[in-house]
Amino acid sequence: MSQQQISLPAKLINGGIAGIVGVTCVFPIDLAKTRLQNQRQGQQVYRNMMDCLVKTVRSEGYFGMYRGAAVNLTLVTPEKAIKLAANDFFRHHLSKDGKGLTVVKEMLAGCGAGMCQVIVTTPMEMLKIQLQDAGRLAAQQRKPAMMPAAVLGTTSAVQSRSYNVGAPAPAVRAVSATQIAQELLRTQGIQGLYKGLGATLMRDVPFSIVYFPLFANLNSLGKDSPEGTAPFYWSFLSGCAAGSTAAVAVNPCDVIKTRLQSLTKGANEETYSGVVDCFSKILRKEGPSAFLKGAGCRALVIAPLFGIAQVMYFVGVGEFILGQTPFNLYSS
Repeated sequence: MSQQQISLPAKLINGGIAGIVGVTCVFPIDLAKTRLQNQRQGQQVYRNMMDCLVKTVRSEGYFGMYRGAAVNLTLVTPEKAIKLAANDFFRHHLSKDGKGLTVVKEMLAGCGAGMCQVIVTTPMEMLKIQLQDAGRLAAQQRKPAMMPAAVLGTTSAVQSRSYNVGAPAPAVRAVSATQIAQELLRTQGIQGLYKGLGATLMRDVPFSIVYFPLFANLNSLGKDSPEGTAPFYWSFLSGCAAGSTAAVAVNPCDVIKTRLQSLTKGANEETYSGVVDCFSKILRKEGPSAFLKGAGCRALVIAPLFGIAQVMYFVGVGEFILGQTPFNLYSS
């Protein structure tokens, strides 16, 4: 498949298939990651990923593990399409001389892709996190040492409508992403959906800078010739390796982003005014290890997600469906 063929409809199909399959497979792990990252010292509800998943199934049922999945399934198609197509676009324009890209130019292309995708990623993550973290807050308030409702402090309209914050032994009220989005737009305007934009850029731009060059170089090792295409399994493994490496590398930024985008806080949980304030409070009160919370979960989420995405992309499923290229698992 030619690197210079940039077909947006094909990218939408590739991104959609990869995103839907990937999210369906790994979303429960992503939910565990969010809940583990939002835990504070002394208020742990979950010991680790497996403990989180088991307690989630017991208290919320099987589908509790997919709380917030609808947001991801809806927005992951444009997100993946933007990310992959933008990287293609920038790589194409940075290699106009016909020569291969240097690592620096590959990093620049990845940087551009990361900056483009936050248009969709930020509101998607904002809504998803509220839904994912609701179960943790309810479980925390069900603990015997539950603090009185007054200790929780002032809550916003979004918080009080989304969750029964002050009720004894509360159960999380069913709330949809649409309701949260409407409330945010009504009370805060469009900037409400883009809360944590700076932290999202801090996470996604470095991620793409690491991921795309690493994937391109790993994937090139599986090619028979410089002009050929690596086998689908090699693209999958390369996507997994590059994705997990980049995910762990930027996990501190992901922790900060998750904390900033969580609208509802549990008893005695800190509030943050921005990225710097969040970083300093986490470092001072929880130590450096707090920035690695959920790193294992994130690696397990990102690895297959990007492995599947790269298989769809490099095999050319979208192009095959549109009749642009023949379907071929091994060579272009």
